[in-house]
Amino acid sequence: MSNKIKMIVGLGNPGSEYEQTRHNAGFWFIDELAWQYKATLKEEKKFFGSVARISISGSDLWFLKPSTFMNRSGQAVAALAQFYKIKPEEILVVHDELDIPCGRIKFKLGGGNGGHNGLKDIQARLGTPDFYRLRLGIDHPGDRNLVVGYVLNKPSPEHRQQIDEAINKSLKAVPMLLAGEWEEAVRFLHSK
Repeated sequence: MSNKIKMIVGLGNPGSEYEQTRHNAGFWFIDELAWQYKATLKEEKKFFGSVARISISGSDLWFLKPSTFMNRSGQAVAALAQFYKIKPEEILVVHDELDIPCGRIKFKLGGGNGGHNGLKDIQARLGTPDFYRLRLGIDHPGDRNLVVGYVLNKPSPEHRQQIDEAINKSLKAVPMLLAGEWEEAVRFLHSK
């Protein structure tokens, strides 16, 4: 793991009806990240999403919120990555994760997509699963037939608070991730 992260993507669905749903945890993260770095996200049609660029230690860092629906997230990721010649292993994708308890966080490079349509499309468009993932736990409804309704609904106030706390904790790890301090970041993010 020696690559520098050059793009951070938050996954979600566009539109006010999805704004507060669990599936938009990645959008919530990017909004907070942009606020923290005083970056303004602007809609960019050629990148199929809202984009911001900041400079950290002389290197460009891109923030992206795809404006496609979740299952077409790869269209935005691939467009920005190809235009700025960003390699898959220089991309961090932040997304909601059913298989992690609410409020918990996992960070990893590569792996499967766990049935997550956003990740599936990004893997297909990039031609590899080898990008970083910051997985924000949202819990599982207990029955796979309930998953779609679950991710497309608002979390309870208690769960929303746990997700917000996980986002705040994740934001504290961003400087470590950008510096390539992977072990320290993993230790911090995976701790309770």
